[in-house]
Amino acid sequence: MDLDFSPEEHAFRRDVRAFIDAHLPAETRAKVMGDRPLDKADIVGWQRILNTRSWATPSWPKEYGGPGWDAVRRYIFLDELHQGGAPEPISFNVAMLGPVIIAFGTDEQKQRLLPRLANLDDWWCQGFSEPGAGSDLANISTTARREGDHYIVNGQKMWQGMGHWADWGFFLVRTDPSAPKKQAGITFLLIDMKSPGVSLSPIITLDGRHEVNSVFLDDVRVPIENRVGEENQGWTVAKYLLSNERTNIARVGVTKRILAKTRRAAEANGLIASPSFRAKLSRVEIGLQAVETLQMRLLAALAKDNRADPRSSVLKLKSVEVRQAASELLMEANGALGISFVAFEQGQTPPFDEADEGWSASAVCFNLRGASIYGGASEVQRNIVADTLLGLTRG
Repeated sequence: MDLDFSPEEHAFRRDVRAFIDAHLPAETRAKVMGDRPLDKADIVGWQRILNTRSWATPSWPKEYGGPGWDAVRRYIFLDELHQGGAPEPISFNVAMLGPVIIAFGTDEQKQRLLPRLANLDDWWCQGFSEPGAGSDLANISTTARREGDHYIVNGQKMWQGMGHWADWGFFLVRTDPSAPKKQAGITFLLIDMKSPGVSLSPIITLDGRHEVNSVFLDDVRVPIENRVGEENQGWTVAKYLLSNERTNIARVGVTKRILAKTRRAAEANGLIASPSFRAKLSRVEIGLQAVETLQMRLLAALAKDNRADPRSSVLKLKSVEVRQAASELLMEANGALGISFVAFEQGQTPPFDEADEGWSASAVCFNLRGASIYGGASEVQRNIVADTLLGLTRG
């Protein structure tokens, strides 16, 4: 693969960077660069700014409201967002559900949902994992039984990211408990989070933030027209969605931003002179280059045949490992300040001077522990790699 960008691609990067510089609110940029939590209004406002140029949906084709970019331009766009301190478009809307609606939705669903997904008129969340089915996603026990023109849904979902901000959610439910294989009998439903019977319980993570929730579904009535794809064929839809999620989860630009902070801190306190520290930093930087190359290859393959690629499991595994290693180096580079735990909620001001970047190192590192689980646990990804790429048979 030729990794050199063309003159047109360099020009595109300059265009994206200029747009971010001109239109990204200064307060939003300061929060992202300082690793402070964003408010819902920050995210919605920026996505709608991007949507004025059809940039809120970087992977969507033009006929569905996207920019129609190729894989390289999508990569450049996200890289500039991450390094420039701009929030990326909400993945639940535009990187997960949007492509699913394009691939499996009815014409009515495409017409009704896609514009609202792009403009963040509705905030969506994901209802896949359960207390007894996270890593083993096919083992879900949330049920949906047909009753006239509705499904009646009962069960519990865990780790629902930003569900407390969501208007709607996309859920996996079991519609055929007697199916011969657990992957069969699963259906993909869209559920209004304001429906009677939907309730949320917050889960506060180690860094003190409220990002995830436990969601309870008690006799929730869901219209049949809110099903995506055929009944009992939700596993096919879920695999397609997860492939897109794992490709998007690499966030190379975020790791670059963490490493840039690490270098600044190490240079400021003299740690960069340590051969041991430089060796660790070099290993992470080399790992990031490998992840970046794999991400570009996967995006190019996805654009070519639009099918799930098992190599996305390799990307998910390695990108998380590299980003976690970068966050650990960030803590080390900031010394005592880097290991000072600072927990704060949305809207609160950090207790350190924002000019001192080290205050948030521990929060970044703690938050990234969960990256080994969300989007598919590392153990599961290794099994997928063994089965589908290496041809190994588990005994």
